[in-house]
Amino acid sequence: MSSPFPIRVYPDAAALGDALALEILAGVRAASGEDRRYLLGCPGGRSLRSTYDALAAHAGAEEADLRGLTIVMMDDYLAPDGDGWRRVDPALHYSCERFAFMEIAGPLNAAVPVGLGVPRDRVWLPDPHNPDAYDGRIERAGGVDMFLVASGASDGHVAFVPPGSSLDAGTSIIPIAETTRRDNLVTFPDFRSLDDVPTHGISVGLGSIRRLSKSVRLVMHGPGKRHATGELLARADFDPEWPASFLHRCPDPALLLDRLAAGREDVNLEPAIASAPPANAKGSDR
Repeated sequence: MSSPFPIRVYPDAAALGDALALEILAGVRAASGEDRRYLLGCPGGRSLRSTYDALAAHAGAEEADLRGLTIVMMDDYLAPDGDGWRRVDPALHYSCERFAFMEIAGPLNAAVPVGLGVPRDRVWLPDPHNPDAYDGRIERAGGVDMFLVASGASDGHVAFVPPGSSLDAGTSIIPIAETTRRDNLVTFPDFRSLDDVPTHGISVGLGSIRRLSKSVRLVMHGPGKRHATGELLARADFDPEWPASFLHRCPDPALLLDRLAAGREDVNLEPAIASAPPANAKGSDR
């Protein structure tokens, strides 16, 4: 089965994360050389953990200057706040704000020399009191250089964007679909039951990512994502019933898999390149 976007397949999640981390760091260096910031769109959860771990390891090894890196978180869970909503307590195990500081920025800053880390004000999260402002903030900063994206295992959700959503929607408060909430029981094993999973979140929309990103990398690994891989590759274009298929319409897209997620024998997936392509390369791994 041919694909309209590059597909990279790696032996395992660690190798995938390592290659993607090198691609990100190449972009950070290029942006620094042009005296501009580098915006990295980031999900919380399992799928990008190997990338974040490798990013810290490589940044530390080369004593990278990360002062120009901005971490743009894609979503967070919400709790009722009077007649409106607020982001959940960042101390909670499933808080995306906690994830941003403790599992992305924290390890990066611990790895590089003092003074070269990601400034605290360069970790961005959407504000439920003014969701529309997030897209504007990203646009004024020049857009996201690379948006890292994961796909829901059972319904193809992206961030909290559920099946049936618009391809053009921006950041908004979203009722979280039950299928997504069930997936989150696996993403955050400390949830004891579905009743523990919040019912609402604030999330970038598919349109936010498409319009405001220069490149998009959709990451899936492990046998639990084999079904999601098959669903995505079965679609020749965007299908609102499988939100991750928006990759067909994204700028400079690529699908990154490990062999467990790739799994299906009837899909012709080319092996990954040996190292990350240059930051401005396109289609070198088709």
